[in-house]
Amino acid sequence: MQEILIVEDEKIIRDSLSRLFTRSGYKVSSCGMVSEAEQEGLQGFDLIIADLRLPGAEGTSLIPLAAPVPVLIMTSYSSVQSAVDAMKQGAADYIAKPFNHDEMILTVQRLLKNRQLESQNFALKRELDSHYPVKQLQGNSPAINQVKERIERVAKTDSSVLILGETGTGKELSARAIHAQSLRASKPMITVNCASIPEGLIESELFGHEKGAFTGALQNSKGLISAADSGTLFLDEIGELSLEAQAQLLRVLQHGEIRRVGSNKMHYVDIRLITATHRNLLEMVEQNQFREDLYYRLNVMEITLPPLRHRTADIPLLADQILHRLAARLQQGALKFEPQAMQALQQYYWPGNVRELENVIERSIILCNHAIITVQDLGLNPVPTQRQHKVATDLSLDEYFIEFVREHQQHLNETELSARLGISRKNLWERRQKLGISRD
Repeated sequence: MQEILIVEDEKIIRDSLSRLFTRSGYKVSSCGMVSEAEQEGLQGFDLIIADLRLPGAEGTSLIPLAAPVPVLIMTSYSSVQSAVDAMKQGAADYIAKPFNHDEMILTVQRLLKNRQLESQNFALKRELDSHYPVKQLQGNSPAINQVKERIERVAKTDSSVLILGETGTGKELSARAIHAQSLRASKPMITVNCASIPEGLIESELFGHEKGAFTGALQNSKGLISAADSGTLFLDEIGELSLEAQAQLLRVLQHGEIRRVGSNKMHYVDIRLITATHRNLLEMVEQNQFREDLYYRLNVMEITLPPLRHRTADIPLLADQILHRLAARLQQGALKFEPQAMQALQQYYWPGNVRELENVIERSIILCNHAIITVQDLGLNPVPTQRQHKVATDLSLDEYFIEFVREHQQHLNETELSARLGISRKNLWERRQKLGISRD
């Protein structure tokens, strides 16, 4: 139940308002002076309604004392100047006596709704910050500190950034960190996973289309690039773009121009472009699968994210942060890892990187029957096998992929296999074709 404090020195008005708000379903407290109101604990209320003229101190003196609780000022001295003065001091609103009950109730409902929305927005922002700590990547290893330094240097510019790294290393998180520290931080950041959009629709999704341009185009669409105008566009898995879409993206970077599908008219946009991929774009350039001129436009600043196995010293910090966040989301109590479990996390190879770490910890929270997460809850081999050690030291990423798929495809289906690798089924199929790995 929402609670209102009434500060009014005239008892008749005070009692009348108390009855009005009580009948309307609010919990009401009242007093006659600012000094009495202070003793009530101002931050415990959802709204304070105070007369402007009070003995001892004016009602507006409650505004800084009660913040962030909104204060509605009442006065019988209804003048423009008094309203302006009250609002300048931070009053949520101003109502002149005499007022009718309907007017007062509507004003109070509006202020309380605004207060509720502000609280929800604050909670949502806190939740997002917990899930996406954009202002800093977690960890203190030399490898991740180098990434942080590059992000800090490039964030204040408008230069294009190419983020490289295996799947699950935090490419989107890095892009969000760049945007959050940039001069465009107050503008939108639009994220597009190029691998998740069918090839036939990617141009329409990115550049927009006119009504009737193709079957199913029932209305105009401005496209995701236009939606990012004045802000940041993040294209994840840029290597999945068709050559036609690459040519149009190059024009956006060179001239700030886009042409919607089915239109001859050019539209102009101002975006900061960040791209990411787990693929080797230079190899794709050599194989005529990626435009060389676009590659050099994208790669003004390159940031390579280290795989989790190359920064095992960061795993305790990452694991504890993920455990705290997921335990809260799953409505579990305080949990912690036993020492052997943390050791197992640091010894595991992590082909799916941080994303796989999150999945393992979430599963362990569900499976554990106590406040301590054990090695058994994790379901990992605490000591690297000889094959894992060979992969970690001798094999390239493609060679490791071939080894992993051949080792596990006999007991995992394609969905399970792609999940273990931290990639989509589409990407798994494409890499099978590229590397010649058939499923016997």
